Amino acid sequence: MHIGEELLVLGVLFVIAYVLGRLGKLIGLPAIPIYMLVGLLASPNTGWFPLSFDPAKVELVAVFGLILLLFNLGLEFDQDAFIGNARSLLISGGTRLLINFGIGFGFGMWVGWGAREALIIAGMTGVSSSAIITKLLIELRRLANPETPVILGIAVVEDIFIALYLAIVTVIIGGETDLGPIILELSVSFVFLVGMFALARWGGKVISRLIATKDDELFTILFFGLAVAFGGIGEMIGVSDAIGAFLIGLVLGATRFRVRIEALALPMRDIFGAFFFLNFGLALDVSTFGEVLLPAAAAVVMTLVINTAGGQLIAWQNKLTPAQGINVSAMLQNRGEFALILATLAAAAGLDERLTPFAGLYVLSMAVIGPVLAVNSEKLGNAMFRPRTVAEPRDRRSEEAIALVEAATEGLEAGDPIADVDSAVDRLVEQAMQQSDDDGPRRERDPEY
Repeated sequence: MHIGEELLVLGVLFVIAYVLGRLGKLIGLPAIPIYMLVGLLASPNTGWFPLSFDPAKVELVAVFGLILLLFNLGLEFDQDAFIGNARSLLISGGTRLLINFGIGFGFGMWVGWGAREALIIAGMTGVSSSAIITKLLIELRRLANPETPVILGIAVVEDIFIALYLAIVTVIIGGETDLGPIILELSVSFVFLVGMFALARWGGKVISRLIATKDDELFTILFFGLAVAFGGIGEMIGVSDAIGAFLIGLVLGATRFRVRIEALALPMRDIFGAFFFLNFGLALDVSTFGEVLLPAAAAVVMTLVINTAGGQLIAWQNKLTPAQGINVSAMLQNRGEFALILATLAAAAGLDERLTPFAGLYVLSMAVIGPVLAVNSEKLGNAMFRPRTVAEPRDRRSEEAIALVEAATEGLEAGDPIADVDSAVDRLVEQAMQQSDDDGPRRERDPEY
């Protein structure tokens, strides 16, 4: 088997991705659209690349990328943070999802590609990219901002929604029309989801003992094998390989090895995830962009408008300022890996072929617009909602000090002799010492003063 040319082309593509990625960093672009553009460049459908490359060579590695993307998403899910603030997060996140998903489904029906396709479009336009959001919060140094816990909390709510949504949508797009098998598949999916969530919540100590090992190499092999195996289990029972990987990541994230797994899994996610996005770009065909240009542009405008208004609603619900609401909306505008995952599932299920170029154009646009808005959101918020200058309230000690000065200088008038001023100062000092002595042992004034 001669694969020298394929290896050369693949290596060149990743070097190009590195160069473009460095340029993208200058304007705050994440890596996802870069990998997609490189894949589009080398796509056999375009003929732009001087060397030929067979996309089938990276398909299996791309599947590993999909699995690890969802595995890490489950791994990073913070159960304690969610449960501790569940009510407010469910209100904010639930309201946002209801609005985004409802309007997205209506938009999908307006596009006219079919009801199942509309369900996929609703998912693409309704859920943010937690990977891009987290990365931007870190790079822009906004982890300490007042609105950041709200943003991360909403991302957690969306993670839960993704698990439920994927379980349902996989059954619906599977083409089954008989009600009995549909109910059975949904019941199995629901039991699987509940069982894995329960294991993650109460089985952390037991799982920790089962997977304990000091050898990093063997430990890496173990969690990678579990992610792939549960991806296969998810596919076999009808909830998709993506959700299977998410759930085992959720379980392992509940163990005492979470930080260690994250440190080992993150580089794997980045490299295999790059294959996934590259592979998606390879499947794009520029000649098909024309027929989805109008729907994709309309979806971008719809997303920007709804999420900008939604940011203000979230700010009002969580007692944030309108300017902080702009920060929230700018972060939550980002779309990425989940839309591409849905497009991949739709293509495998034989849905309308236009979903793939639609997802490509939509994600390319939002993955560029979103980070640019996030970088400039604080300036934009300050310009739109210029803060008023409000006098700082005086604390109790300041009030008491002012009262002492007024009492000590009472009776002095302009032109009083210096002796009277000295007397006033003496009264001021004595009163200050007497007030201080109320909270501690009485002190005598130093004769020197």
